[in-house]
Parts: sequence; structure tokens; C-alpha cells
Amino acid sequence: MAAEKPGVANPTIDIEDKPINALPYTPSLDVNSMDKSADPCVDFYQYTCGGWMKNNPIPADQARWSVYGKLYEDNQRFLWGILDDLSRKTSGRNATQQKIGDYFGACMNETAVEKLGASPLKPDLDAINAIKSKAELPALLARLHMVERGSGTLFGFGSNQDFADSSSVIAFATAGGIGLPDRDYYFKTDAKSVELRQKYVAHIQKMMELVGDKPEVAKQEAARIMEIETALAKATLTRVEQRDPYKLFHKVDFKGLQAMTPSFNWATYIKNIGLPAQGTFNVTQPAFYKELETQLKTDNLADIKTYLRWHTIHSAAPYLSSAFVNENFDFFSKTLRGVPQLRPRWKRCTSLVDQQLGEALGQEFVSRAFSADLKQRTLTMTKQIEHSMEEDIDQLNWMSPETKTKALEKLHSVVNKIGYPDKWRDYSSVNIKPNDFLGNAQRATVFESKRQLAKIGKPLDRGEWNMTPPTVNAGYDPQMNDINFPAGVLQPPLYDAKIDDAPNYGNTGGTIGHELTHGFDDEGRQFDARGNLKDWWTKQDAENFNSRAECVVDQYAQYVVVDDIKINSKLTEGEDVADLGGLILAWMAWKDQTANQHLESREGLTPEQRFFVGYAQWACENNRPEDLRANAITDPHSPGKYRVNGLVVNMPEFQKAFSCKAGQPMVKENRCRVW
Repeated sequence: MAAEKPGVANPTIDIEDKPINALPYTPSLDVNSMDKSADPCVDFYQYTCGGWMKNNPIPADQARWSVYGKLYEDNQRFLWGILDDLSRKTSGRNATQQKIGDYFGACMNETAVEKLGASPLKPDLDAINAIKSKAELPALLARLHMVERGSGTLFGFGSNQDFADSSSVIAFATAGGIGLPDRDYYFKTDAKSVELRQKYVAHIQKMMELVGDKPEVAKQEAARIMEIETALAKATLTRVEQRDPYKLFHKVDFKGLQAMTPSFNWATYIKNIGLPAQGTFNVTQPAFYKELETQLKTDNLADIKTYLRWHTIHSAAPYLSSAFVNENFDFFSKTLRGVPQLRPRWKRCTSLVDQQLGEALGQEFVSRAFSADLKQRTLTMTKQIEHSMEEDIDQLNWMSPETKTKALEKLHSVVNKIGYPDKWRDYSSVNIKPNDFLGNAQRATVFESKRQLAKIGKPLDRGEWNMTPPTVNAGYDPQMNDINFPAGVLQPPLYDAKIDDAPNYGNTGGTIGHELTHGFDDEGRQFDARGNLKDWWTKQDAENFNSRAECVVDQYAQYVVVDDIKINSKLTEGEDVADLGGLILAWMAWKDQTANQHLESREGLTPEQRFFVGYAQWACENNRPEDLRANAITDPHSPGKYRVNGLVVNMPEFQKAFSCKAGQPMVKENRCRVW
């Protein structure tokens, strides 16, 4: 039996708050989650999720609570058990297990972290204080960017596929530099937004005081930081504007980049982030870099250094002592999202291991919770839904044969990534020490920064994953033209191997169809089969698509998120179109799968009703008003209620399944359908 390590603090844990060694089981259709007193033809969401909402109040450390959130927490508790065990061992671990175990152990050693206070910040703060002129900024920013979390101090810089040639990876210079979640926070004039800005400035002041600045000095610094961030935010595209990839595609050579910001020496910056000289850049937002140049020219050095100090503190706050962690939580979680209680340390540490060493942790998760049979079953369902989309495209009466050929070419080129990558990421160069939490986090961040930058000019690795295996989510990448379904999202109550096909096709099938449809939504449709930004539509077909999508946009614009705030349906357009297309495709695939089967009613529901209830129950959720308000600005997804009711009103199959009558709320007179 392996010995336990000395020095790892083990805080007292509530008896209910403990790790688990097996994932709990909840069926993907749970009649106890329903509210049978509700009329499904009046409010289908209440009918399917009313019981769940009543029985699942939002935990004190959460902004919202949902079926996805609960599965995420179950997965986290399972990972906690793995990491807690590995953190205590001194022998019998392989190199990968050593890294994730020691990272977790160092993170959990709260006593050691508290003793350090603000001292881990000293090297970076000293480096900022040491510069004597703006000419030294490029080298300093290179250092800070390599270790920071978030959108980028002053600006962002990294790698991505060339929009015009997806097989080529080039340097991207992006907008950044703000501390609030979105540029709109700086400009909304309602009373709550004004109050949030005041509280944000107060938060900055408190954080500056934590590193030793006097209150009166910190107050002045916070006001100046807000001025700089507001100027950068004003020059940043809105989230809706950023949905248009053409607005984010501006290739320039080195001279073109340097001409945008003459006050910033890009050659020095590029050298100091470890890259050779570069000849091609995508400057995603040229207007932002014009404003950056204005700030660099007009701001005095002292103000720039103050701004850099703030973003360094902000980036490192989660890894520091409780004074920093609590102040960071008070504003970004309690004030912005309405969360009353900080997540327990084990949750934060488990999340950080997943974020920074995700494929190492993923190997442990997959070996215990994801079988080859489950991977094959999910892949089979995916191929069935892709076949349904092929049939759907063939039958479209609004698309020309010319565009259909291109659409089918793209569909047949989609790569399905199910469960986990074929090749695991190599973390051997990351030095993880048992009692150096911030150092571990920074070294892991530097590893990822270098890994991303090293892609520039190299052949594209199409086998790479952009999600870790334990993740409870799925995604589509328009440039890779692939769909990602991690092992973490293919667990009950989402995918349930013990239950009949109807709920599984409604739930997981609907999600597969959703991700597949993203390749053909308002944004994804602009990329071709190879992931290149290229118009493959005839003019008439594009107009037909836009007209059909506008039906969805107009529908969702009427839905209220919270108070008097309605859905920004131009922001949610892609997700809303994908939701509807995904459910239609899942229905088609389920009908094909069960065409020759005799299906029986179960638990008082017909097979067709089980399909729709199975779909709806993934979306059961409770939200805090503050979180709904924040999501209305930042989240491209509609609230769960409308991701259910907004779809079924458009499906005659639903009307038939529940015998709804024309004129009832869940029956729409003029139905929307894109795909």
C-alpha cells in the first residue's frame, strides 16, 4: 500500500461532500422530473422539467443549476476521488499520474498557499515596476502573455487556422485588454449596468490594496484603469458582429502589422515569445489596434504600468491566498452572477487540473468510465444522424442542385471525434512540483502557450481535440469541420445505455444533430468542406437560407430572459438554428432506426412522447436572475425553457404526439424550419 505524502493539507469535509469511486446513475428519461399537472400543449418545458426544477434548488456555490451542471459535478466528484488518491501516493504512479496528483495536492495545500500571501506575484510585479520606458513594453508583455489566463493584457496573440487556407496555421493578433466579461458592460446605461461598473472599479481598488497600494492611491489607479479598458472596449466588435467571420479576417504582412501600431515593436515581442520572424498575421480587429496605438502613445508610462499590474493580479487571483480568491469571487461570482458561496477548494482544484492537464486527467477518466462499446454505439448514432441530414439535404425544395452538391461534400467531410483522442497529449516537459501551486499553474500555462505558438507554420494536426475527455459539453469547429463528443457528456442522464432508443435519440441524438447543424448555421455555412472561409452558395440559395433563419430570429426575439430583457436573437441565432435542425435530424434518425420495430408505451408515455420528453429533460435548469442578466449579454445560447418550447412549436410531429390543437401555445401557426 502506497504511503501518504506529508504536507498536504486535508481540510474537514462535510459528510455529503466527498469523492466517489463510481458515477451515479440517473435515467435519461426520469418521470419524477416531470410535472404531469402541466399541459404539454401549453408549456412543454414545465411539463417535462417542472418536477426537476422543484426538486433541484440552485446550490449555494452555483450561478445556475441544470442537468448538465449536475452531471458535471458528478464527474468532478468522480475525478476528485482519482486525484485525491494520486495526490497521497509516493510510489506506484506513472509519470502522468505523478503530474496530476502533485498538481492537485499542491492546489489543495491551502495552508502553504496562505503563507505565501501575495509573494508569488512579486517577480512579475517587479518586472513591471522595473521598466523605464515604453520601448520596454514588448518584451515585458511577451513575458506576461505567456503566463496569463484570460483574453490578453492589452491585446491577445496566438495561433489559429488561416480562414482562407484551413491547412495553414498562422499568427493571430486579437482584441483583448478588458476585465469585464464583455465590451457591452462598459456602455449599457441602465441602472444595474451603471451600478456594476461602480462595483467593478471598487473591486479593482481592493485588489490593488491587497498588493500594498494605499487606499487613496488605489482609488485613483482603479479609475484610470477603467478609462483605459473602456477605450479598448469601445474599439472592440460586439459579440453579434464577431459572428461574421469576414469581420474577423484581415491578413497582413509584418510591415502591415507594424504600421497599425508604430509605438509597439512587434519584432521584439515576437522574439520574446519564442517565435522566429513571421510574415503573415491575421489582425482580427484592425480598429482595436488603431485604438491600442492611441493608448500607447497618449497614456503615460505610470498609467500603463498600473494597468499591467492590475491585469497581472487579476490573472493570478485564483492561485493566490484567500484574500485574493475571496475578493475575486465577491465581484465576478457574487456580484455579477448572484452566487452566494465560493466553490469548495476540491472543486476549484479539480477544475484546474482538467483545464491545465486535461488529457492526462482524461486518460484516468476514460479508463474507468468510457468503454469501447459505448464509443462504437455513439459513433453509430452519429453516422445515422449524418445519413438523415443527407436525406434532408436531398429533399430540400429551397436549395439548388449546385449548392446541394457542395453541402453534401461538406457533410461527408465531417470528422467525428467521439470519447477521447486517438493520441494523448504529451505533458512530459511540464515540471509539476508537490508544493508550488502558482508555479505549477504558470508552468502549465507556459506549456500551453508554447504549444499553441509552435503550431504556426507547421502542418495542421486534424486529430487534435479542443475539449478534454471529462468535459460535459460537445462542439463543432467550422475550420476543422469536426464534431467533438467527449466521454464526459456521453454519460447518464444524457446518453443512457440502459434505456430505450426514443429518449437517447431525443437527448444525445438531438445534441449530435445540433453540432452537425452548426456546420450549416449562419456562421458555419460560410466555411466549405475543407474549413476554408469561402462562399459556396448561389445568391438565391443564400437568400433562401437567410429568409428561413430570419424566421427563427424573429421568433426568439419575442422571448423574455429576465425582467424586461429579451433574447438577443442575433447573438443566439446559430444556437437556435442548430437546436431546431438537430431535433429534426434526431427524429428522422430515430424513425429510421425503429422503422421495423414494434414500439410500446412505457411509464405512461408513447414512444413519440418519450422522444420529445427525452430531448427536453437535458435542458432542465434553474437560474439566478443575475446570471440570466449576464447571459443575456454574453451567452449565444437561449435559456433552457426556450431551447425546448421554441423548438416543439415548430414541429408538427410534436403536435401529433401530444394531440395538441391549433391555437394552443405549443402550436405555432407559421412554423420555422431551416434544415
